[in-house]
Amino acid sequence: MHPPKRETFDVAARTNTDNKGFVREVDAYRRTPWGLYLSRPTPGRAQFNHLQSWLLPSLGLRATVYDWNPGHEKPQDHYLDVVDIWIDDGAAGEVWHTEDHYLDLVVYRGDRTDVIDVDEFLEAHRAGLLTPEVAERAMATTLTAVAGLAAHGHDLGSWLSGNGMPISWR
Repeated sequence: MHPPKRETFDVAARTNTDNKGFVREVDAYRRTPWGLYLSRPTPGRAQFNHLQSWLLPSLGLRATVYDWNPGHEKPQDHYLDVVDIWIDDGAAGEVWHTEDHYLDLVVYRGDRTDVIDVDEFLEAHRAGLLTPEVAERAMATTLTAVAGLAAHGHDLGSWLSGNGMPISWR
């Protein structure tokens, strides 16, 4: 069982450092009062060639859309990671961090939202990689997101706009 994945998003340097320490160049960052948008290529990935994400601290979510490579397309509209998000105090909002809490949601607009990786979440909790407080927060985040999405026809944009967080993608 791997420890929670952590990423760093350095707005000033226009980089994203993944949990393995790989530093990726980011095409675009955009800050809003409710979050941080990023767009970057994904070199070396067979399934997709580009991703766009919104880090949404008040919701504890990272929302992502992928540009799929031919033959790897998936019918999903959005992929949501349940995460803690924090910003370095001394960096004037320039360096953001996430810690993934294993639970993910796959949104199919107008149809459903699937919660996946529950097995990983439970295993991480049993292994002591998530404190009871973090595990409870992650589960509450997941349930809140599923209820909000369901109330808005499983439409991420509609749910977020209804919460004063209009988002846009490139």
